[in-house]
Amino acid sequence: MPHTFYAPDLTLPLYTLPEDESKHAVRVLRLGANDEVVLVNGRGSVYQAVVEAPDAKRCRLRILQEQQVPPRPYQVHVAVAPTKNLDRMEWLVEKAVEIGVDTMTFLRCARSERRELKLDRLEKIAISALKQSGQAWLPQLTELTDFARFLPTITPETTFIAHLEDGERTPLSQVAALGASCCILIGPEGDFTPQEIEAAFACGIRPVTLGTSRLRTETAALAAVHTVHVARELT
Repeated sequence: MPHTFYAPDLTLPLYTLPEDESKHAVRVLRLGANDEVVLVNGRGSVYQAVVEAPDAKRCRLRILQEQQVPPRPYQVHVAVAPTKNLDRMEWLVEKAVEIGVDTMTFLRCARSERRELKLDRLEKIAISALKQSGQAWLPQLTELTDFARFLPTITPETTFIAHLEDGERTPLSQVAALGASCCILIGPEGDFTPQEIEAAFACGIRPVTLGTSRLRTETAALAAVHTVHVARELT
């Protein structure tokens, strides 16, 4: 199977890989002249190409064919409060991209233990997962956003909050396929505060459950992504 490279600035009919990718292609993967590769731009375009000049600093490729992969007919959006341990967020980004997520918003909540977040590392992990899983669309990762500022930006009818407070909650699997998009709010390790939950309810956001187990933040977010896909497949 041809190796995949991320090329957001791809030009036709020739494209030169950046130096780090060129080094990886020639010295690590041992690609030579006429070897086949795949390029993706993260916006739905997939290109079949061959190595024309296997240089470790400027590996030149010739594009042979372009294919446009349409976006899925529904959007999956997870808004999650990052955990104190950044490794867990890196794991979440990798697995969510592999399963299929369109947007990941990182929330700053009252009980958040992580108050700052740099996206550079997470974006690199998303790109790696994109290439590994054969996806064509790179998800949007947003900067850390205050919970109160985020609420007015969403569509209440297709947004749901997964919290641990008492009260009636509908299984996400029953409501995830109600619209062309679905957004699930996942709180920090200490959960959303009662005030945050009430603010979400006041906006028209409904409570959901992901099952009977008490899940870690990153597990809950990944379970939500998977549940949306399963719910859509069953409709």
